[in-house]
Amino acid sequence: MVRPLGELEDVVMTRVWEWNRPVTVREVLEDLQQNRSIAYTTVMTVMDNLHQKGWLRRSSEGRAYRYEAVSTRAAYSAALMNEAWAASDNPAAALVAFFGMMSQEQIEALRDALRVVHLEQPGDTPDVSER
Repeated sequence: MVRPLGELEDVVMTRVWEWNRPVTVREVLEDLQQNRSIAYTTVMTVMDNLHQKGWLRRSSEGRAYRYEAVSTRAAYSAALMNEAWAASDNPAAALVAFFGMMSQEQIEALRDALRVVHLEQPGDTPDVSER
């Protein structure tokens, strides 16, 4: 079961995902302090919690740690969507309602994703005219 990230966890993970490299607590702290007053120990605790929950891996660097994301924001979002869909008593109706909420841009992204998934099916030969 995927538990949604808390507000501060999401803010921290967003930085880690955007930077796409190992980061220190100090780097995240300095970035967060541009928009809010926050203590080093708070960021350290959040990052340690994210490590304990399996969202971040860490490696020692002197007396500190460098943290990096275990998976992508896309994988996290997909897991949340899958959880919500699986919890429905009528998955087809949930999908219809979800599709009805989508913007035109989201519908195009869905179409693109379906094309990618279709092209990756074993034994399928990509149709160049679709691209």
